[in-house]
Amino acid sequence: MSDIVKRLRERRLNVWNQAKEIADRATDENRNFSPEEQGSWDALNTELDNLDKRIKSALDGEQRAKDTEDAFNRLEAKPQTAGGAPESRAATELRAFLRGEPNAPKFVEIKPQGPINLRALSKLTTGAGGNTVPTSFYDQLVAHLIEVSGVLQTNPTVLNTNSGENLQIPKTTTHGTAASAAEAAVLTSADPAFGLVTLGAYKFGWTGRVSRELVDDTGVDLEGYLAMMAGRALGNKFGADLVTGTGTSQPTGFMTSATIGVTGTTTGQSGAAQYVDLVDLMYSVISPYRQSRSCYWIMRDATVGGLRKLRDTTGQPIWQPSMQLGSPDLLLGKPIVADPFMPAVATGAQSIAFGDFSQFFVRMVGGIRFERSDDFLFDSDMVAYRAVLRGDGALVDLTGAIKTYKGPAT
Repeated sequence: MSDIVKRLRERRLNVWNQAKEIADRATDENRNFSPEEQGSWDALNTELDNLDKRIKSALDGEQRAKDTEDAFNRLEAKPQTAGGAPESRAATELRAFLRGEPNAPKFVEIKPQGPINLRALSKLTTGAGGNTVPTSFYDQLVAHLIEVSGVLQTNPTVLNTNSGENLQIPKTTTHGTAASAAEAAVLTSADPAFGLVTLGAYKFGWTGRVSRELVDDTGVDLEGYLAMMAGRALGNKFGADLVTGTGTSQPTGFMTSATIGVTGTTTGQSGAAQYVDLVDLMYSVISPYRQSRSCYWIMRDATVGGLRKLRDTTGQPIWQPSMQLGSPDLLLGKPIVADPFMPAVATGAQSIAFGDFSQFFVRMVGGIRFERSDDFLFDSDMVAYRAVLRGDGALVDLTGAIKTYKGPAT
């Protein structure tokens, strides 16, 4: 932080103390501001606003200068620094590992620094800050994994653990109810019922083979290329199981546990939902779940394309495009996410889900392990890489947090 910003912040604190003194004096005397006090209060608040703008402008200027310096460092093949500090040991080891330099580690375990939230996708769009935030190798792996899996875009509850022992989570199977009672009568007992969901640590893996010539001579972003391949491969398998996994040797997908909210009645549509079906499905989910910030529609792309053609009873489209870059489109006012692993529209098929996805728990064990072998493909002079993810998933609240649309039988 520069001396200019420090002085501006000190000035801001002084102005705030003056304004606070005026407010405290009027409060202690239990009265309104006098005309002189009101004038001073307004002037001080105006100065606070101006100082805030100057501080923000100064900080933005410093950040732009740092970004420019980092960009030139990258062009000159210098290690990127943070605040003038040398490149971290982890980054140096990863660089040496990918290049196969002498004394490089045989494997690298990539873990996030501090708490992470897999639900946040702001780094995927430049308008939400992607231009200002450097993307690490781990972030790229996670970003591509989320990009492939629609479930991970619906704000599920993500639990990160360092080890993979079974994790038991209480789940609600039925809620308690109340009943009216006469005066002095015994109140009806209706207790809720609970169960347990056990989250394990199933293993998902990817392997890739890169020629020695590409490793040694590449002028492209090899790290980004490998992150894309590994992230998408892991996302394809893990994401599919989070939707339709059976719970046997794989996660329990939310579609496996969700209940049917609406069965279509309009025949001759090959199982496609109609406007009235979608309205009924939305209101089959009770208000607390429906009003949740994690309440989403989820279906495959082809199904979204079909629903874009539907109109309500007044002739207005029920699909609404997003007005903000990086935000999902809306269906009947609720965000919609496309997931390629959702079932296709068909007679008798459950092709659409709607509900509160914060009740779907996703477990991630540690970081994504990324390893390299120079010996496995010795006879073909290639370098082998592999990425391993351990995780699980299950719907915890089985009282109707997520419900599905089922196409008619004919």
